[in-house]
Amino acid sequence: MQIFNVQHRSADSNARTGLLQLPHGVVHTPVFMPVGTNATVKAVSKDSLEEIGFEIILANTYHLFLRPGPDLIKEAGGLHGFSKWQRNFLTDSGGFQVFSLAKLRKISLQGAEFQSHIDGSRHLFTPENVVQTQAKFNSDIQMQLDVCSGWGVDRREAEHALVVTTNWAERAKKEWLIQQEKGYSGMLFPIVQGNFFEDLRRDSAQFVSSLDTPGIAIGGLSVGEPPEQFSQFLQYTMQYLPEEKPKYVMGIGTPQYILEAVADGVDMFDCVLPTRNARNGSYFTHDGMLSIKQERFEHDFNPIDNECHCKVCRNYSRAYLRHLFKEQEILSAMLSSYHNLCFLHTMLTEIQHAIEQDRFIQYRKDFLARFEAGNIR
Repeated sequence: MQIFNVQHRSADSNARTGLLQLPHGVVHTPVFMPVGTNATVKAVSKDSLEEIGFEIILANTYHLFLRPGPDLIKEAGGLHGFSKWQRNFLTDSGGFQVFSLAKLRKISLQGAEFQSHIDGSRHLFTPENVVQTQAKFNSDIQMQLDVCSGWGVDRREAEHALVVTTNWAERAKKEWLIQQEKGYSGMLFPIVQGNFFEDLRRDSAQFVSSLDTPGIAIGGLSVGEPPEQFSQFLQYTMQYLPEEKPKYVMGIGTPQYILEAVADGVDMFDCVLPTRNARNGSYFTHDGMLSIKQERFEHDFNPIDNECHCKVCRNYSRAYLRHLFKEQEILSAMLSSYHNLCFLHTMLTEIQHAIEQDRFIQYRKDFLARFEAGNIR
């Protein structure tokens, strides 16, 4: 199934622009996708997301499965009917949350048995019921259930995680095809794993490619490894993935990591970091991260970033935003989250233009030189 069309390949790197055809509209790539764990991006309304220009956001299967539950969401008309966000939803499988949040979890070929972090109730995620759940959500893109092993695990653990993930991917595809026959129109992305062992990464990438699904996700990166390991293993993995498929690296949301991924030919990325940092008073600027809690901004009536044209920078001063943060006003999280998401969306638009003009590498160099210098005035 062909859902992705490359529009332009950069002459100076593997970066490319593309059009991703999904049930709720076209997505222009490369794209950063805001994370809306509970079918809402924290402190940001759907209208604000539309205003910024986002074409796709994320929701989380683990959290929505536990509350309010897939049957209620299906009754409401899927995630789109429930939330009234009428553009695209990508839902992750909930596997990462099972491993990081749930208590007394047990992983086997059958699935992931876990205890809810909310009320202690016990549940079983299988590759099949996770696909079924996401079909009830009417997700435009859904992820397979996988086992993500962290940085520093030994080879034996990484091999076991890959064996399970591979088994689950085959079963997820079979169930996805069944759901397609029943009228579900969303896409399935299986996930490359293999930890930080080159042969395991290669085997996983080749297997996932052989499934011939609409797109491919690259997991097991940005899990605590040094940046040079991220770069090395992303580049290594990409060589084994088909050119014509959209590729999604999970869990990256800083300019440095995004620009690295784009240079390697990645099309999609997501992360909670921009909004999480925002709620803690940290703003993206062209000159690095600005911590609004600093005393030097108490009498500073300049915008967060003079070159940003978002409504926060047009209408509010650093002094006022610092005041909101210090007083723990709800508006602080709303405005800072809006700004950080708008900053990244604008950056991705600039990246698309730079690729189309065959000057991506220069754009990356200039952006990072200034951003990493951190000369905020």
